Amino acid sequence: MFKPLPFFIGLRYTAAKRRNRFISFTSLISFLGLALGVWVLIVVLSVMNGFDRELKQRILGMVPHASITTAQGTIENWPELIKQVEQSPDVVGAAPFISAQAMLTQGGHVKGAYIQGISPDDESKVSIIDEHMDAGKLADLAPGEFGIVLGDILSRQLGVSVGDKVTLILPEASINPAGIFPRLKRFNVVGIFSVGAELDASLAYIHYKDAAKLMRIEKGVLGIRLQLNDLFKAREVAWNVASELPGRYYVRDWTRTHGSLFQAIQMEKTIVGLLLTLIIAVASFNIVATLVMVVNDKQSDIAILRTLGATTRTVMAIFMVQGAVIGVLGTLLGVVTGVITALNLPSWIKAIEELLNFKFLDSSVYFISYLPSELQWQDVGLIACATLLLSFLATIYPAFRAANTQPAEALRYE
Repeated sequence: MFKPLPFFIGLRYTAAKRRNRFISFTSLISFLGLALGVWVLIVVLSVMNGFDRELKQRILGMVPHASITTAQGTIENWPELIKQVEQSPDVVGAAPFISAQAMLTQGGHVKGAYIQGISPDDESKVSIIDEHMDAGKLADLAPGEFGIVLGDILSRQLGVSVGDKVTLILPEASINPAGIFPRLKRFNVVGIFSVGAELDASLAYIHYKDAAKLMRIEKGVLGIRLQLNDLFKAREVAWNVASELPGRYYVRDWTRTHGSLFQAIQMEKTIVGLLLTLIIAVASFNIVATLVMVVNDKQSDIAILRTLGATTRTVMAIFMVQGAVIGVLGTLLGVVTGVITALNLPSWIKAIEELLNFKFLDSSVYFISYLPSELQWQDVGLIACATLLLSFLATIYPAFRAANTQPAEALRYE
């Protein structure tokens, strides 16, 4: 006799051909439904993790984790303040900045841009811009030469490349004997960067000394940008750092500028995960329906087992094994296909885009220009465990119904 008996009979029932083809079809649907649910859940959560990662690395790699400004308008002793700020163990680096909203024009094209006046030597401490230069170098921004580094999309919209000139127009008027004119200056394009995000269409860098001349700042900078070890503690760390500085300063962190986007991704990940779990729940209900039909189909077999001495626990275990096999195999197939898809999804989507000559994510609309994916094994483990648990729970009612089968009633018409 094979032991354990419930496991042996349960496997035989699972592998045996059904006299009722509808039961076989329902079993297949249950199996495929579980696999599909697990596959979709792994892929979608991996994509959401990818968006989360890109937000942290690209968007928050280009914008400051926190910035310090003053009510006086400019910070004149910024070199000393930067040295003091960088002594904090929570601060990776600090750099000065002068920022302004402006318009860039060239050849009849006019585009709005956010101009950042930076120190090329210090910018690598607080930004990943150096890692994403397509042409030129950030070090080419020399004071007095009025060079400018443009985002890739912004440069294409203006129709310029390295070596060309653009006109920067500030939304401020200058009064001279000839009348009132906007403040403008010709800049040489010395570099182009691309981070694959919306910043490529709206951000431009110039030297902070050139920005000071353009904005008529005689001395100092408008603020100090901070790069922190833990961006999720940006508000607390920035306030602590500013409170230790001599004088009164204002603090602004990334949660005010991009925090809503990050929170939206986190909320979407949770809600989408819960909604897609319903696919697995529906497949689990299919297991219930399948096992109920199997129990009805195997009434005589159950009665014979009971007359041979099988206990109610043995009968329950037989049908729980049968449902568990469907759950395990469906979960295994879903995990394997989901992991393979999540690991290769970006390259597959890129190939489809090249084949169809169509861009699924336009960086002028979305904050990145490609579909990211990051597989996290804790998500895979959680999905697999939840699926197996739902599959197991789905076997309880049919197994209990089978265990309560009365042999005399089942064999009455046999």
